Amino acid sequence: MRDVPADPGTGLTNFRRYTWWSLIGIIAFFLVFSVARSRIMDVAVPFVVRFAVVTALALTVAAVAVSISRRLPRVPSGSPDTDPDGPPPVGWLAAGGAGGIALGVALLAVRDYGLWSFGPAMTVSVIAMFLPDRRRWLLIAATAVGAAVLGGVTAAVSGQGSLFAAAFPAGLVVFTGWVTLGMLWAWDVAERLNAARRLSAELAIKDERLRFAADLHDIQGHHLQVIALKSELAARLAEADPARAAAEMQEVRRLATDALRDTRAVVQGYRRVTLEEEITNATRVLAAAGIDARMELDPAVPGLLPGPDRHLLGLVMREATTNVLRHSRARHVEVSYRITDGLARLTAANDGAPDRRTTEHPGIGREAGPRQEAGPGTGLRTLAERVRTAGGELTWRHDGDRFTVTASLPVERSGPEPAGDRTTAAATDLEAR
Repeated sequence: MRDVPADPGTGLTNFRRYTWWSLIGIIAFFLVFSVARSRIMDVAVPFVVRFAVVTALALTVAAVAVSISRRLPRVPSGSPDTDPDGPPPVGWLAAGGAGGIALGVALLAVRDYGLWSFGPAMTVSVIAMFLPDRRRWLLIAATAVGAAVLGGVTAAVSGQGSLFAAAFPAGLVVFTGWVTLGMLWAWDVAERLNAARRLSAELAIKDERLRFAADLHDIQGHHLQVIALKSELAARLAEADPARAAAEMQEVRRLATDALRDTRAVVQGYRRVTLEEEITNATRVLAAAGIDARMELDPAVPGLLPGPDRHLLGLVMREATTNVLRHSRARHVEVSYRITDGLARLTAANDGAPDRRTTEHPGIGREAGPRQEAGPGTGLRTLAERVRTAGGELTWRHDGDRFTVTASLPVERSGPEPAGDRTTAAATDLEAR
C-alpha cells in the first residue's frame, strides 16, 4: 500500500490526457489533410490506389496513437527515468514508419511536392520520441536532409522548380519534430516534478516515522534504565533493609506506569516534554542512584523560550542523564541552565566517565573517537542535528574522566509563551519536530 496518493489534486492525469490528445490530434490532422488535399484522391486515380492510400493512412494514425500512448506513462510511474509500460512498441513504430513512407511515395508519385513529406515527417517525429536527446535530433536532421534531396531531385527530374520541393519538406520535418518533441518535453518535465513531489512526501513520512522512533526510544530507554537501576538497588536492600526495598519497588511500579502512559501519549501524538520536568526527574533519579547532583538554574530562562525549544532541551537533558546512568560511574553531576550572551545554555557535566584522551565533539555527525554516549538509538548526534535545525548548537567534550554536554539556543527570536492553551503549544511542538 502506498503512503502517498497517486495524483492528489496535481492535475497530472488531466495534463497527460491533454498532451495525448494534442499530439494525436495534430499528427492525425496533418496526415488526413495531406491525403485529402492531394491529387491522389482525384476520381481519375484508380480506386485500388485510393483504397491503398486510405488504408495506409488509417494504419499510420493507429500506429501513432498506440506509440504515443506507450510513450506517455500513466500516473504515477515508479521513476521519471523508467517506462512502466515496458520497452518501445517496435512493431507499431515499424508499422507507422512503413505507412508514412507509403503515403510519402504515393503523394510524391503524383507530384505533390509539398504534401508528400507530411507522412514521413510525422512518423519520424513519433519514432524520435523513443530515442535519447542526441540521437533523436540526429534522426530528424538526417530525415530533413534526405527529404530535401529526394524532393529536389524528383522536382528537377520532372522539370519543376526544385527550390520549393527541396526546402519545404526539410522545413516541415524540422518543424514537426520541434512541435511534437516540445510537447513531449513539457510532459516529461511535469512528470519528473510530480515524481519529485511524491518522493518529497514519502521522505517526509519516513522522517516522521524516524522522529516517532526517536521519541519512543527516548521514553523506553530512559524509563527502562531507571527501572533496572532501582530494581538492582531493591534486590541489594531486600535483606538488609526490606522497608526501603519495598519503597524502591513501589517506585519501579510507578516508573513502569509512567512509561506505559508516556508511550500511549507518544502514539497519540500529544506528549510534550519540557526541560523543567526533565531536570526535576534527573535530580530524583540521580539521587536514587547515589550520585550527587547539583543544579544551577536561572529562573528567568523558561519564560524566554517557546515550548518547542524547551522540549528540545528536555530531550538533551534526558539523554545526558541516561548517559550518566548507562555509560559512567559518576559520583558528581553538575547541571547549569542560564542565559549567556543572548543564548539559553544548558550544561551537564559528570565525572566517572571512561578515561579517554581529551576529545571534543561539535555534534556535526562525524566519528571522532571514543565517547561516553554510545550504542544505537537517537543519541547526542541525532539531537545535535535537531538542535542545529532549531538555530542552536549541541557539543560534548570528553576530558579524562569528565564528560560535558552543552546545548545552546537563541532567546532573541521569541518572547514568553502565552499561558493557557497547552493543546495549541503541543501542536506547535509537533510541527517543530
